Amino acid sequence: MSQHLIVTGVPRTPTQATPPPRLEINTLVKNEKQFSLYIQALQRMEATPQTQGASHFQLGGIHGLPFQPWEGAGSSQVAGSRFGGYCTHGTVLFPTWHRPYLAIYEQILHQHAIDIAKTYTVDTAAWNDAAQQLRIPYWDWASNSVPPAQVISMAQVTITAPNGQKTAVQNPLLGYRFNPIDPSFRNTIYARLPTTLRHPNLRVANPQSNVNEMIAWLRSDQQDIRDSTYGLLTRVRTWPAFSNHTTGDGGSGANSIESIHDGIHVDVGGNGHMSDPSVAAFDPIFFLHHANVDRITALWQAINPDVWVTRGAGTSGTFTLPASTAQDSNTDLTPFWNGAQTFWDSNDSRDITKLGYTYPEFVGLNMTDKNAVRAAIAAKVNQLYGDGARNNFAFAAAAAPAVAESAAELVGKTPATHAAPPAAMKLFALPARARAPAPAAEAAQAPIPAPPAAHEAEGPTYTDWTARIHVNKYAVGCSFSVLIFIGPVPEDPAQWRTSPSYVGAEHVFVNSQAEECENCRNTAQAELEGFVHLNKAIAAHSGLNSFDRAVVEPYLKENLAWRILKVDGSTTDNSEVSSLQVIVVATPLSFEEGEVFPHAGTGRHCHEITEGQPGGYHAH
Repeated sequence: MSQHLIVTGVPRTPTQATPPPRLEINTLVKNEKQFSLYIQALQRMEATPQTQGASHFQLGGIHGLPFQPWEGAGSSQVAGSRFGGYCTHGTVLFPTWHRPYLAIYEQILHQHAIDIAKTYTVDTAAWNDAAQQLRIPYWDWASNSVPPAQVISMAQVTITAPNGQKTAVQNPLLGYRFNPIDPSFRNTIYARLPTTLRHPNLRVANPQSNVNEMIAWLRSDQQDIRDSTYGLLTRVRTWPAFSNHTTGDGGSGANSIESIHDGIHVDVGGNGHMSDPSVAAFDPIFFLHHANVDRITALWQAINPDVWVTRGAGTSGTFTLPASTAQDSNTDLTPFWNGAQTFWDSNDSRDITKLGYTYPEFVGLNMTDKNAVRAAIAAKVNQLYGDGARNNFAFAAAAAPAVAESAAELVGKTPATHAAPPAAMKLFALPARARAPAPAAEAAQAPIPAPPAAHEAEGPTYTDWTARIHVNKYAVGCSFSVLIFIGPVPEDPAQWRTSPSYVGAEHVFVNSQAEECENCRNTAQAELEGFVHLNKAIAAHSGLNSFDRAVVEPYLKENLAWRILKVDGSTTDNSEVSSLQVIVVATPLSFEEGEVFPHAGTGRHCHEITEGQPGGYHAH
């Protein structure tokens, strides 16, 4: 018999033809029975002694601290490696390693929910069924960057107790209380923090979470997060470009899933636990965040069904993965056991239903028909994140270019902190050759565009403007952000994130225990890549009536700016980070008749816009 926990996922009941979906957190909080069971199950996990492998502490510790083996995985240290957690950030295994990680957490939480449901003395069948249906929730930050109050601000939440009575209980989602603070936290800032915190001021004696600041940061990034998610799902076509934040976008001009993921960590954590990979997974919101990372991965898989993990450089290492060893779909995803002596690998985790869950977008689809699944998911992606993408190509007047009457419809929802009068938010019409969008029913059946070709896009086009940021991950010694502005930058850094001129950022998620983490030490010279989409900000602030290079290049040369902000609120001058390079990329996008997504042509690096400025373009 195995002496360690085996990741099986949640087993399906005989009556479940397909596994139940993970629910979005805003949906789950409205589901009385599932939410009540979820809260109680989390309470049990957090109350489990920290010495037990199924405790919230030990499961959170898989990611980083306390830098100890979990369930006997890797008890014999790899020669030349220094243990620093099992995380695989910055490699082709980033999305797939977190899949069984979520599954073991879900598996344990689900069993608690089953046990709790059996204690109910009213409506027992319904409570048992709710427990069977329960899966961990995801937080769709691309649709709503601010989680519900039940996750971020309510000290108590109301649930229905086993006796059927409404009861207020302590909220386990607000943070995890260490019992005790682990000795491995010694010599870190976390040694004096009894609970996980979000945006704390660590300069005071008794730091607390600053929920208002966290909300402000998340709101300021809403449009950037949505645009980045849409770009990822519609333009990225290779696994290396999709999977991790190292340089090389495959010609897409779009962010990787890991780059978007990094930004959520920084926005939620501030100077707290979520902004540091060594302790991020102790915060309960980590698993809501990563469930959405996994969901976005599943959506991308459906759109690119024939693409999977490709062999990639494994310069990083962990306690069980030797440094400088290539990684691929057969690499063990340690420490996640799938048997007495074997581990999950990426091939095993490709089909999420084998782990006992799905997502709402896949419910009712015939998963054996990949073309139908691809078309349905593509239509859903446009609906959720497209912000009227087709309209960018098809709202021209019949005779000549013109400015759209209702720009707000085309720009989509913008964060409250960036609200601008509709008259200022212009997206610009195309020549009369632009065709009207296909009806929704036709769009759902339309083919997915092929990977970007080597030639320029054909058909009606407009230019997509992005700021591409390259920077060394360990440039400033902690998590930080390279903030992009169009327009005046406030003198006070405390106002940067909520300034109307702030557009978005490349957020860098850095392990404060880098000297202890094999992955981090071996990637200490790693250069990261991220993109900030500029079109909506240009439309809102420029007063121009075109995205053509002739007018946009001089405008950006005059108005584009960038700043470096650390998570503790301090700053670093651009000139002090030699690895920083901000380059503007202009990519032609076309929307051919019958296609679901825009097609990206070959992007042009507009070096002249940022050349000569600290942190701008410079020849290597």
